[in-house]
Amino acid sequence: MNIYVDIMIAIVLSMAVSFILVFPVMKLAVKWKMMDYPEMRKIHKEITPRMGGLAIFGGAVAGMLYIRPDLPYLIPICIGAFIIVLTGLLDDRYQIRPLFKLLGQVAAAGVLIFSGLKIDVLSIPFIGMVSLSDPISIIFTFVWIIGITNAINLIDGLDGLAAGVSTISLISIAVMALAIEPQVAIVYLCVVLIGSNIGFLFHNFHPASIYMGDTGSLFLGYSMAVISMVGLFKNVTLFSFVIPIIVLAIPVFDTLFSIVRRLINKQKIMMPDNKHIHYQILEAGFSHRTTVLIIYAFSAVFGLLALLFSLTSFGISLIITFIILFLLHLFAEMTGVVYRGKRPVIGLFSKTQREKDRDKS
Repeated sequence: MNIYVDIMIAIVLSMAVSFILVFPVMKLAVKWKMMDYPEMRKIHKEITPRMGGLAIFGGAVAGMLYIRPDLPYLIPICIGAFIIVLTGLLDDRYQIRPLFKLLGQVAAAGVLIFSGLKIDVLSIPFIGMVSLSDPISIIFTFVWIIGITNAINLIDGLDGLAAGVSTISLISIAVMALAIEPQVAIVYLCVVLIGSNIGFLFHNFHPASIYMGDTGSLFLGYSMAVISMVGLFKNVTLFSFVIPIIVLAIPVFDTLFSIVRRLINKQKIMMPDNKHIHYQILEAGFSHRTTVLIIYAFSAVFGLLALLFSLTSFGISLIITFIILFLLHLFAEMTGVVYRGKRPVIGLFSKTQREKDRDKS
C-alpha cells in the first residue's frame, strides 16, 4: 500500500482511538481518585480528572498495531514505553516521590541501552564526526532520554500545551525524516503519536475536561527522546547533533533556563516555581488560550528553523543560527533568567494597563 495512504489511516485510527478512550479513562480516573485538585501554584479552578495519557498511549498502540513499522530495537522501545506509562500511572495515583519517578525513567532508559540503542556518534558543527566511548555514550544516552522526558513533563502546565508542542515537534521530525533521508519507520512512529495527540486535544484544549497527567507527559517525553535518537541523531549530517535540540527547543530550554534561574536565585533545582514560559506569558495579561497559541507559534518557528538548518548551505545555516540565538535570548528573558527573574516578562509581551482594562470589560 502507498506510504501516504498508510500514514493517513494510521493518523485517523490513532486519533479516533485516543478520542474515544478518553471517555472510559475519565470514568476510571474518578473511580481510582486520580483527580487534579486546584492549589496555589496551579491555574485551573475545577477538580479535573488526570491520567488522560492512558488514552494517548492507547491511540499510539492502535496505530502501531496497524502500521507495524520495521524498526530495530522496537521491542525494547515498547518495553521502555510500558515502564514509563506504569511510572506515570503510579505518580498520578499516589504522587510518588521524585526519586521513585526518576528510577522508573532510569529503568526505561536502561532497557534501551542494554539492548544496544545508544547515541554513539555525534556530528558537531565545526568539529565533525565524534565517536563516543562506551561509558560516555551510555551517560549521554541516559541524560538525553531522562532530560527530554522531564522537559515535556515540566512544560505540561496549561491546557493543551504539552500535547500541542510535542505534536508540532513530531510534525517537524516527520517532515525531516521524509525530506532529508527517507526514514519511513520514523515517520510511522511520529504519525501514530501525532494522531493520538490530536484525538486527545479535543478534550484537553482549554477549557480541558481531562489532563494527560504524568502518564501522558512522561510517555510523550520518552517517545520524543527515542524518536530523536533513532531518527535525527542517526541521520549523519553536519548538524545532526544540533537539529534535535532545535526541534525540541521550547521544552529543552525552558527546562535548562529553569535550572539556571534557580541556581542564580539560590533555590533548590527541583523546587517548582511559576517562572516557566507559560506562566510568564499569562502574567503578561494574555488569556489561557492565547498563551498556549503563542507557545505553539514559537514551537512551529523552531521546527521550521530546524528543517531549514538541515537543508540549507553552511552560510545560510549561520544566519539561521543567529536567529535562533536571538530567539533563545528572548526566551531567556521571558523565563526569568535575565535580571535574576525579577523582571517577569519583556516589553514585547507586556500589555499596557489600558489593554488589560479593555480585556476585562
